Amino acid sequence: MSTQVVVLGSGYAGTGAVKRLEEELGSDAELTWVSENDYHLVLHEVHRCIRDPSAESKVAIPVDEIKSPETEFVKGHVENVDVDERVVELEDGDVDYDYLLVCLGSATAFYGIEGLQEYSYELKGLDDAREIHSAIESAAEDATRDDPAKVIVGGAGLSGIQSAGEIAGYRDDNRAPIDISIVEGLDEVFPGNDRELQGALRKRLEARDISILTGDFISKVDEDYVYLGGGEDEDPEELDYDVLIWTGGITGQKEVAEADVDKDERSNRIFTDADFQTSDDRVFSLGDSALVEQGTDSVAPPTAQAAWQAADVAGENVARAVKGQPLKTWTHEDKGTVVSVGHDAVAHGVKLPGFGKIPVNVFGGPAARTLKKGIAAKWIADVTTPRRAVEAWDSM
Repeated sequence: MSTQVVVLGSGYAGTGAVKRLEEELGSDAELTWVSENDYHLVLHEVHRCIRDPSAESKVAIPVDEIKSPETEFVKGHVENVDVDERVVELEDGDVDYDYLLVCLGSATAFYGIEGLQEYSYELKGLDDAREIHSAIESAAEDATRDDPAKVIVGGAGLSGIQSAGEIAGYRDDNRAPIDISIVEGLDEVFPGNDRELQGALRKRLEARDISILTGDFISKVDEDYVYLGGGEDEDPEELDYDVLIWTGGITGQKEVAEADVDKDERSNRIFTDADFQTSDDRVFSLGDSALVEQGTDSVAPPTAQAAWQAADVAGENVARAVKGQPLKTWTHEDKGTVVSVGHDAVAHGVKLPGFGKIPVNVFGGPAARTLKKGIAAKWIADVTTPRRAVEAWDSM
């Protein structure tokens, strides 16, 4: 009987791993790809759909354009993974495996903040982008210049900055009466990153008339107000809002909570060695589902860039495990950061293949915009065709 290899998830990690597995697996192995979506979403560009929903056709790629005909695709939501029986339990049936690669991505972390999950929108998929677009459109229709719609973006990380930039783009394109604010509990936008990059991003956000409030965490949300800070000796600051978008953190998926592999019990993210193997030698994991060891007290960052890099090695390693070959280790290489703010972009610490690190630490303008487009286009070309990448260029 053929060896059954199963990949869970159609994000960057799962998609990239499937492509490599198709190259590496022999004829005595069968590959099954499981996802609740029958498309791969170019997630780091999904914020474009907030401004222009027509971008969906460029950032959502049907799995049939990615996988080979020999790879079986099963559309379904994962309910549980039984590692003893080697079964993935779906809402509508089970999938057996001999080797499993878990790439289920992450869920939004709400940190137990009262009202936050109930009253906010998140941005984890196409449906979320559609809902945000509709909510902003509706709020703007009911607003006036004297009483503008108030949109608050919680979190000034990558997703928060890029979402705010697209909302500002929608406002400007439609001359809509909208006030936009970013709220960040730490003291700077894009926390933990290069100070020059932080300054360049702040400058571009403020140039687009986006207010930035830092230094106070959201303590509570109700249907009318976002509450910042507060404590025993002071009342929280109240911010009224019409639309609240929360981008402030990630956690693992509850679907693997019962899986008998070592994981962080608080977040459900799975511990793996640098070869992506878990405490069960038949189960591998990568991407946001995993905490991939990168030396003492260090794990790979939960970024699209890391998932792209890791997927290639993880796919090869699963194939090597099937063949009884030794596994390869993987080390994340930071190739720089590019952040869009509407149609503008800022790049930092960029390394180009064959050239090394660009001597300018931080830059924006046409070069950064072209680089941002190029990154998305290269990924699309790698998993589909150069033609589809060219067609997506103007929407990136």
